[in-house]
Amino acid sequence: MSISDGLRGIMTLMAGLVVMLSGCGSALPDYRYRLTVEVETPEGLKTGSSVVEVSTAIAGKNSIPSPGYVSRRARGDAVTVDLGKRGVLFGLLRSDENSDWAAGVMFGFAPDVPIPRDADGKYDTAAHFRARYMAMLENRKLIVLPERFKSSKGLARPMLVRFRDITDPTTVERVDPDDLAISFGEGVRLRRVTIQLTDDPVITGIEKHLRWLDSYRSNKFDGSKSSITDRRKKNLASQLSAGSFSTEFAR
Repeated sequence: MSISDGLRGIMTLMAGLVVMLSGCGSALPDYRYRLTVEVETPEGLKTGSSVVEVSTAIAGKNSIPSPGYVSRRARGDAVTVDLGKRGVLFGLLRSDENSDWAAGVMFGFAPDVPIPRDADGKYDTAAHFRARYMAMLENRKLIVLPERFKSSKGLARPMLVRFRDITDPTTVERVDPDDLAISFGEGVRLRRVTIQLTDDPVITGIEKHLRWLDSYRSNKFDGSKSSITDRRKKNLASQLSAGSFSTEFAR
């Protein structure tokens, strides 16, 4: 047997093992949504939007080690709102609490459905998730994001940030959604943040605003390499990396 045949056999065996370990899990339809941030200024209404694509899969009942585990992956860029001489506001792919916010925000507003039961009368978690997911895909209406989700009470809106010097990543700072005037001047206020399912394509290119972004795939903006976020640190540059701004630059 040739080396190539041997390698081919090993790859086939590994593929079979993956299928076995997956416990007959299933992928759900991908979807895209438009995230839009609207800001009122003395110069008029300013808006920015980004299209995010989400892929979702559910592990099977017999999967190892987590049966019924839901995995999500988002692809896209953060929102940029150009406020002219006032600077640029960014609506990130994460919230203050959740680094995977962009992958789950749409499902956070999925309508509830009757709880399905399996053959033994037990609550079928995966079937319930799948039913809510499909109901979510039917809702094409514009959703105005409240401050918090009703169900989990987690933050429903993305983290908003700006750079005091857009050429220097260490100058990143949070923007208070309830008081944009502190960061951008008198008369500037957040009008609303919305999401809506769309068939529009994902558009990337945020690096046009942040030319240094590619240098922070692994490092935080303060240069540290830790993958664990220390929320005790008040310096936001020690908590953010390129992945919060674009999945194209995620490690």
